[in-house]
Amino acid sequence: MKVVYICSPLRGDIERNILRANRYCRFAVTQAAVPIAPHIMFTGFLDDTIPEERQTGLALGRELLGRCDEFWVFGDRLSAGMEAELKAAQQLNIPICYFNDKCERRYA
Repeated sequence: MKVVYICSPLRGDIERNILRANRYCRFAVTQAAVPIAPHIMFTGFLDDTIPEERQTGLALGRELLGRCDEFWVFGDRLSAGMEAELKAAQQLNIPICYFNDKCERRYA
């Protein structure tokens, strides 16, 4: 199975965005992929509203990104954090796939 990095918004309505990210992970599993969603994993023990902890979470996410086969972007807008992740994926030459919030494939 391929390992895919799930990129979607966290800030704003954090609770709702985590629920969406869980849905995106479930979708990845239906596509025979192993989802990695740092913004779900790390918010369980890091507080995204504390700048130092947010930076730690972003650094941990970048570490995981290097172990992924693909980078999947969900939604119609890119947050600042998502843009940074996208740039990192591009620098690592990781294939990027775009999906809307209904998990339908988009083409950039």
